[in-house]
Amino acid sequence: MNNNTPFTQSISLEDMGIENAKIHYQLSANELHEKTIALKQGIETSSGALAINTGEYTGRSPQDRFIVKDSITENQVWWGKVNIPFEPKAFDALYKKVTAYLSNKEVYVRDSYVCADPNYRLNVRVVTETPWANLFCFNMFLRPEAKELENFTAEWTLLCVPTFMADPALDGTRQSNFAILDFTKKIALIGGTGYTGEMKKGIFSALNFILPVDKNTLPMHCSSNVGEKDDTAIFFGLSGTGKTTLSADPNRKLIGDDEHGWTNENTVFNFEGGCYAKVINLSEENEPDIFRAIKKGAILENVIINKETNEVDYEDISITQNTRVSYPIYHIDNIQPGSIGHNPKNIFFLTADAYGILPPISRLTPGQAAYHFISGYTAKVAGTEAGITEPQPNFSACFGAPFMPLHPTRYAEMLSKKIKDANVKVWLINTGWTGGPYGTGSRMKLKYTRAMITAALNGELEDVEYVNHRVFGIAIPQSCPNVPSEILNPRNTWEDEKLYDTKSNELGQMFRTNFAKFEEFANAEIMAGAPVA
Repeated sequence: MNNNTPFTQSISLEDMGIENAKIHYQLSANELHEKTIALKQGIETSSGALAINTGEYTGRSPQDRFIVKDSITENQVWWGKVNIPFEPKAFDALYKKVTAYLSNKEVYVRDSYVCADPNYRLNVRVVTETPWANLFCFNMFLRPEAKELENFTAEWTLLCVPTFMADPALDGTRQSNFAILDFTKKIALIGGTGYTGEMKKGIFSALNFILPVDKNTLPMHCSSNVGEKDDTAIFFGLSGTGKTTLSADPNRKLIGDDEHGWTNENTVFNFEGGCYAKVINLSEENEPDIFRAIKKGAILENVIINKETNEVDYEDISITQNTRVSYPIYHIDNIQPGSIGHNPKNIFFLTADAYGILPPISRLTPGQAAYHFISGYTAKVAGTEAGITEPQPNFSACFGAPFMPLHPTRYAEMLSKKIKDANVKVWLINTGWTGGPYGTGSRMKLKYTRAMITAALNGELEDVEYVNHRVFGIAIPQSCPNVPSEILNPRNTWEDEKLYDTKSNELGQMFRTNFAKFEEFANAEIMAGAPVA
């Protein structure tokens, strides 16, 4: 449903504490697009997409994400640097300030839902200060039919108010921006930031608590697609590893590009109704599906526009490297009807190893799979953040630690059981560097990565010879269709093989150091998947 027809139903927000507001309810995508332009909050690009600037924040602010600590969360949440506690009374006071701030203003309200599987559907009412934030939620959340809205009851409420600035001394926040989840009141409260990703990740974080605790279902930060033989594939990976790109396969139907649930009824379902992709260095040649999805209805964030032609310069990162686009999933031609698949046959862990150590493809045992899932490794390269002059390891448990309220081993145990029960093959894919580290080697060619994944999906790596990596113990295929055999073993691509061995040991030690905080929770099988000293 693209829902570009106006909706006439009226609603009230007074029960939320928002009084005398001018409410724009359930505006169509076209109406929100035009409203943004009329308010001079965005411009239309040459492709028809809307381009907006999110202001000071062009990415998430993990240190300003909180969870209300109460009887529901106190003994369930893994409290610490990722999940920061917030006092219930402080939340109530801040919520009242935000709703009072929205009173007597124009607000944009959208009723939507998440979780494509009807058995897990969660209704969400979205209240935003700007039309383009509401359009983002139109794109990213699932869109109810008109008949469903007649008796719509929201289970969760999402408020996003970028111009409301908290007072840390009074409100209990770290600084003026905040993103807070209250599982008792079922509210996601966001203020002081215009970065749209905070909205989708807020609801994703809520589901990462709700589904395991209440539904015995595994939530996953992954993309997913399905082949002609009904063979579902899952792609885990942190930002920049190719999760969205590699799941957009012209020969397979896209289930979703970022967030899914895996049920005990043997289904994999998309949480969302759209895609949120990085567009840095985007080209039609390398990523045709994403490139063509950027049309009327899509929202580009923090990109640079040619003032004369309104064309986007995807190589210009003068605002941020985290340039993004959101678009409804129906902008992709080849999608899975209903956004649901069956048990996966293959799981791919994606990493962009800037050290050039990990093989471009390797097969994992169940213990190695659990170990690498808990580790959630990729690497940052020089220049991506201030102060980074050489590659830096980036470990994010479950490939999505900032969105995981429970202890990582809770998710890992669920994944490990499902892998065994469904006899899933698990692969580690390095989309990063070969022939040496960043600055010496080169990035793995996308066409080779696609060929390796295709070979794995087609069963063409079943009967080839494998050799185990000396440090990581993962099984490296010695041949792969449409891929030069000399690049499969990374040691052979380095000019100095002894230096490779030294750096391989160093990376292995980084893994072990990071994993030390999980060891007391990990069983013998998982620990057997660790790199050797």
